[in-house]
Amino acid sequence: MTASSATPTPERGIDLHMHSTASDGSQSPAGVVAAALAANLHAIALTDHDTVSGIAEAEASARGTPLLVVRGAELSAYEGQDEFHILALHLSGVEEIDAQLSVFRDARRDRAVRIVERLNAIGVRITFDDVLSLAGEATLGRPHIARALVANGWARDQRDAFDRYLGHGRPGFLDKRRLLVSEAIALIHRCGGLAVFAHPGATGTRARVEAFAAMGLDGLEVIHPSHSTDDRSRLMALTEHFGLVPSGGSDSHGATEGSRMVGAMPVPSTWLGLQLERLARQQRAGAG
Repeated sequence: MTASSATPTPERGIDLHMHSTASDGSQSPAGVVAAALAANLHAIALTDHDTVSGIAEAEASARGTPLLVVRGAELSAYEGQDEFHILALHLSGVEEIDAQLSVFRDARRDRAVRIVERLNAIGVRITFDDVLSLAGEATLGRPHIARALVANGWARDQRDAFDRYLGHGRPGFLDKRRLLVSEAIALIHRCGGLAVFAHPGATGTRARVEAFAAMGLDGLEVIHPSHSTDDRSRLMALTEHFGLVPSGGSDSHGATEGSRMVGAMPVPSTWLGLQLERLARQQRAGAG
């Protein structure tokens, strides 16, 4: 099913933020779909980091089931020196966004090579092949290097790997090629989707949401495991004030450390309808 053909059923839940082995999750896209069905969900968004490569498998696995797979991705974007994550939801131009994101995936690979070289220079003996074997077909990122550090005995766990080697100011830290928030929002719109500010938490101030809304932001992720009750109330109020749509999800990475499972965060099914209504308005405006 596609987003335009889905009819939400109120007795079943939704989860609009999750990851698979296409990026840094532990479950394959098919495994994510199986987990969603087991959780009695009627809609999920597969939102792997800077890639849409898992969507075809997820859609194929969901075919013939009651589950709607929303085509998505989670884009890393910057405003000044600050990094933010923007969810791309309800994408139609999957091929176009994949072509654009391939530039950033190539940059991630080059960055991973240089990080391994930096670590080798301080005596940390891991290889780029170690990282590749753990990443598989996923988009390369620092979590894969962290896993290699743990697997080779250089860190106790992924948190320790970031604290000692990979975090900002650590010997293996390298900045990555940057996509501006305004560019991310424009790219998502060109590809037929909605741009949603992911897990804004305390960074989702009124001033910042207003600035992003002026760039064309469509929504805020109100429900997220990192959000307190106060965060949710404040973000929902900002959503309503700026005429945005709410979203939410588990941000599940499968069985990885500290991750919630698919469907673990209750998200109102009506929010999917609000998103589809906004999408339809944008499509009508674009056709006019």
